[in-house]
Amino acid sequence: MTKILIADDHPVIRQGLKQILAETSDIVVSGEASSGPEALKKVENENFDVVLLDLSMPEISGLDILKQIKAEKPHLPVLILTIHPEEQYAIRALKAGASGYVEKKTAPDELVKAIRKVYRGGKYVSSALAEKLAFHIVDGSEKALHLALSDREFQVLRMIATGKTVKEISEELFLSVKTISTYRSRILNKMKMKSNADIIRYAIEMDIV
Repeated sequence: MTKILIADDHPVIRQGLKQILAETSDIVVSGEASSGPEALKKVENENFDVVLLDLSMPEISGLDILKQIKAEKPHLPVLILTIHPEEQYAIRALKAGASGYVEKKTAPDELVKAIRKVYRGGKYVSSALAEKLAFHIVDGSEKALHLALSDREFQVLRMIATGKTVKEISEELFLSVKTISTYRSRILNKMKMKSNADIIRYAIEMDIV
């Protein structure tokens, strides 16, 4: 029996996932977490075969949770299940150690297929993402400017692109205004931009918000 930890801050989502997986004969939900610290504590103290992880978690971002899980238990498969489209986070998640990336709009049978595949040690991505990854490897270059950003810088970029102020971002990420301003300066420098308007325009054109 494959034991699953569902890490998602929405009770309705967790309940829906439990109902989907209850219809299988080889998968059981043996743990739930509604925040980053709770997920990490359960991973540390309990044994799971696969972690289903949302990227939009309170207190600690999904990517940071993923990195800490892989540092603690490198062989534990983590399957990202999120509302964020593949083009926004999939490559970053896979580079950080995720075994697969599934959008929440995916059909239930496809989710079950993904869980079984990563449990067996495989990687799961959609055919569209597989094609993008193949092109990324063959092409050998990272043409999109945002790919040069760190995970935190990319997170701040997306928040700026949605119109949030430096103060609002600092409060949401529990970081100082000075720290967020530093991230913003790095983003502008790395992407050769001059203002928030440039960031917003780029984010819209690249479909990352």
